[in-house]
Amino acid sequence: MKIIITILVAALLLSSCSTKTFESKKELWNYLNDPENEYSHTKTVNGVDFSLVYKPTDLLVDQELSDEMTDSKIDSLRRKYDQYLYFNLSMSKNNQELLSNVAGNKQQFGAMVNQLAFGMEQKVHLYTPQKDTIEMADYIYPRMYGMSGATTILLVYPKKTMVTNAEHMTLSIEDLGFYTGEVKFKIPTKIFKNELQLKFE
Repeated sequence: MKIIITILVAALLLSSCSTKTFESKKELWNYLNDPENEYSHTKTVNGVDFSLVYKPTDLLVDQELSDEMTDSKIDSLRRKYDQYLYFNLSMSKNNQELLSNVAGNKQQFGAMVNQLAFGMEQKVHLYTPQKDTIEMADYIYPRMYGMSGATTILLVYPKKTMVTNAEHMTLSIEDLGFYTGEVKFKIPTKIFKNELQLKFE
């Protein structure tokens, strides 16, 4: 009887840890954007819409894959990108980029361009329940020159043991000049532990 129980428990653990694989990027993004799956989070504060989405490793792998779609190449890229956590942070006001909302104020516009391009590591923070801060590894802010409905930034953090051991992490965004105060998102770490994957063919 003990052996049967052990086998059942092992099977349950294996099934709960199994990796979810998607046939296409569209299917994966649909899953990520469903709030019930806890990969995406949204808030609106003082007219500013914030959206935070965790971006699984395979979406980065897909961006770099060329015609050489061999198993060894895919595994190599997965190892490369799996060392980090990636988040898409989008912010908009009046369905426009943040810069579009200060375009009439030359001084404020210049300050915000500088902040978005060079200073977001001072404005965005990721930390554990014990208030241990994870230092940002990098971020990418592509200038869209008013052609997008939101300011979108890719945030990159090292995937440290303290991150995966905690039940949740908090990502906070300091006020960027729109009187929002500090905006916080509580992120469950279970989404980091079993990476969603794409089916590469």
